[in-house]
Amino acid sequence: MPPTPDLVLGVDIGTTATKAVAFGTDGADHGHGEAAHRLDEPEPGAAVQDPEALWEAVGDAVRDAVADLDPARVAAVAFSSAMHGLLALDAGGDPIGPLITWADTRASGVARELRTRPGALALHRRTGTPVHPMSPMVKLAWLRRERPSLHAAAHTWGGVKEFVLARATGARVADTSLNSGTGLLDVALGTWDPEALDLAGITADALGEPVASTAVIGRLRVRDWGLPAGVSVVAGGGDGPLANLGVGAVRPGVAACSIGTSGALRVTVERPAVDPRGRVFCYGLADERWVVGGAITNGGLVLDWARETLHRDVDDLLELAGAVPAGADGLLALPHLLAERAPHWDIGGAGALVGLHRRHGAGHVTRALLEGVCLQLRLVLDSMREAGLEVHEVRATGGFARSPLWRRLLTDALGLPVGFPTVDQGSAFGAALLGMQGVGLLPPGPDGLVDAAERIPMGETLHPGPDAAVYAARLPLFEQVHDVLGDVTAALER
Repeated sequence: MPPTPDLVLGVDIGTTATKAVAFGTDGADHGHGEAAHRLDEPEPGAAVQDPEALWEAVGDAVRDAVADLDPARVAAVAFSSAMHGLLALDAGGDPIGPLITWADTRASGVARELRTRPGALALHRRTGTPVHPMSPMVKLAWLRRERPSLHAAAHTWGGVKEFVLARATGARVADTSLNSGTGLLDVALGTWDPEALDLAGITADALGEPVASTAVIGRLRVRDWGLPAGVSVVAGGGDGPLANLGVGAVRPGVAACSIGTSGALRVTVERPAVDPRGRVFCYGLADERWVVGGAITNGGLVLDWARETLHRDVDDLLELAGAVPAGADGLLALPHLLAERAPHWDIGGAGALVGLHRRHGAGHVTRALLEGVCLQLRLVLDSMREAGLEVHEVRATGGFARSPLWRRLLTDALGLPVGFPTVDQGSAFGAALLGMQGVGLLPPGPDGLVDAAERIPMGETLHPGPDAAVYAARLPLFEQVHDVLGDVTAALER
C-alpha cells in the first residue's frame, strides 16, 4: 500500500536564498534543500532580483528536499516569502522587469513627500505598513512618476510568491499575510484601502484574489520538482509573521527575533493595532492572529561589510570581537550601512563610528557593529512596549545564532531571556504549519496552529548577564547619536 501523506514541504523564498524543508507535524526535518540567488544593484538605490532565477531556485531547493523521500508522503507544499517585494506581471502571468525588493530605496523621494502629507500617520495605522521606500504602495507611486511605461504596462501586480504560485498552479491569488505588508490593505477591515490604491495609481483588479493563508489554492502542475503532479498547494504567508509561528512565539508576551541579512522583532497579537507614533508595523499571520513589531535593515550584512572591508574571515573577526569587553572599549557604532527602518523608519541616514581612537582595532570595530545591531533591536523592543505590548521572553532564530558571541550580545542588549528553538528554519516551518492546517493534518482555527507551534522543542536559553547593565547605559547614547547625526549625514548625502 502507498504511504499515508504525513509531511508538508515548507518553501521559504528569502532575499539571498530559497530553502525547502519537508516537515512532520512535530517539526522534524525529513529532507531539506537550499539554493542561493543574487540581489542585483544596477543603479544607485536599486535592489532587484531576476524572477526567473528565483523560480529556478525554488525548483532546485524543492528537488533537493525530496530527493531521498517517497514523494507520496508529501501531503502539500506551502510557501513563505520575503515581504514588500513588487513585481509587474503581464496578462499571461509572466514578469515584466525585475522583482523590486524590500531593500530598494529608489522611492525615497516619493516616500518623503507622502510622509509629509496630512493623514500619512493615519494611513500607516490603517494599513499597518510604514510610509517608507520598502512599501509596495510607495514603490507603485514612484513607478507611476518615474517609470510610467512600466506602470501602465502591468496587467497585475504582486510579489515573488504570487508569481510562483500562479506558475505552479495557475491560480492568481494573494494571501492575507503578504497583502498586509503592501501598504494597500486596511488590516482591520481586511479590504483594500481606497486612499492607498489612489496613491499607487492602481485599482483592486490589478491585485491577486485575496485568500486565507491556509487556503488550498490549487494542485501542483509542475512536473520537474520531484513531486507528484496534483499535490495540494497552500498559499502560505510572509516570512516575518511565519517566523513567529515557526519558532512558537504565538502567545502574548513571547516575541520572535530573527537576524539574517536583516533583522526583526515581533510579537503575536489577537487584534491588529499600530502605536500612536507609528514606530511599529502590524502584519497578518493567519485568521485572528497578527504580528506587531519592527524590522531593521542592517543585520548580518554588517558582518559581511566588516569581512570585506577589514579583509579578515568572519570566524577571525568574531574571535577578535569576543576578546573585546562589552562596550567595545568606548567605541559606539551606528550600523546603518543601508537606510534603517524601525523604529525611526529613516528614509536617508547613514552609519557612523563614534569614539574612534588609535587603540581600536578590527575586533573593536566588529564588536561595536554587532552591539549596534542588537541595540537597534532593543529600540524596537522599547517601541513595542510603548505601544502597550508586554514582552517578557524572546525566541530567536537566523544565521546569527550560530555565533555564541552574538547570542550573548543579543540577550544582554535586550535584557530578556532568549531561547533558541531546535527548528532553525522558522519561516519554512511556519509555512509548513499553515499547509498542515490547510490539508487537515492539524485542527482548524487559530488554536490548532498555536498548539502545534508551542510543541516546538527549545534548545539553549540564555539569561541576561552582567554586561546587560553596560548596554542599558549605552542605549540612550545610541539613540542620541542617531538623532544628533541625522542633519549631518543628510547634509553629507546632499
